Amino acid sequence: MRRYRSRNVAALAQIASSGALVILALAGSIEWVFVAMFAMSAFDAVTDTSMNYHGLRVQRLYRRSIFNSFHGWWCIGAVVGGFLGSAAAGAAMAVPTQTYVTVGVLLCCVVASWAMMLPGEDREQVAGTEVATGRAWLRPRTLAVLVGLGLLGALAGGIELGGSAWSPLYMTDQFAATPFVAGLGFVALMVFETLGRLTGDVLVDRLGLVRTVVWGAVVCLAGMALALAVPTPVTALIGFGASGWGIATMIPNAMNAADGLPGVPAGVGLTITTWVMRVGFVLFPIVIGALGDAVSLRLALLVIPLSAVLIMALSPLLRPRPAPQATATG
Repeated sequence: MRRYRSRNVAALAQIASSGALVILALAGSIEWVFVAMFAMSAFDAVTDTSMNYHGLRVQRLYRRSIFNSFHGWWCIGAVVGGFLGSAAAGAAMAVPTQTYVTVGVLLCCVVASWAMMLPGEDREQVAGTEVATGRAWLRPRTLAVLVGLGLLGALAGGIELGGSAWSPLYMTDQFAATPFVAGLGFVALMVFETLGRLTGDVLVDRLGLVRTVVWGAVVCLAGMALALAVPTPVTALIGFGASGWGIATMIPNAMNAADGLPGVPAGVGLTITTWVMRVGFVLFPIVIGALGDAVSLRLALLVIPLSAVLIMALSPLLRPRPAPQATATG
């Protein structure tokens, strides 16, 4: 981003990530599937960091919170993409045909997005002073804060991924639900997460980052505690819906705090925090699955309310911090 600007990095990495779909569609062996998934994920991570960095740049021009709405559109895209994929599969459309149509649409979206993004250098203003865009050594305490913010986001993303990945199996095993009812757990989580993100900016402007995240964690904790203590299909849907609404603003708020941390070169804080988040996204569903094998999926899902408690403990890291007296640059 420092060399090529966030606008260009976001667009080019997304083109590469979308193009990897062609490798996936034409894969003749599991090895090529791995290559395609690895390439998609790697370039998606670059896009994720650079587009969020650019979004925070736009937010600073507005001088109010708009960042949660950006992530709300991510949720809408996930729901629409899942629906279109299911419809194409139901229509028995050939996978290569789906791929070429999808890649073509995505490339048009990338070009249109690039044209509407802010031109020029990514000059940043943090805490009222311009931040150097060069390299800098981070103080250990600053690095610890960035890792802590990444952990907060990782726990929130883990709740989202863990809930969405395991809710259908939980509904099926616990209640012998039909496939339609089993899928409602995922739908409840994603719908309420979308609503939470589209309304999250109002909460952030009124309550601030810390209280917004704390109240979200409380809702998540209460909803999943009810679902696991009183297991019925209705309480399960309430629990997954509460989890979706509760964690809605956590990842955007963690990114916001990391990018605005005083004394950190532009883009560096966000990059470190999103690295940590990605690790959590990978590990969280695996942990739930391993615990489900060892005990039961119902007990394994206790990880979700426990994660909400940890998020509350990490929430003070979201508080604005005073700018350091001096910043070492190179």
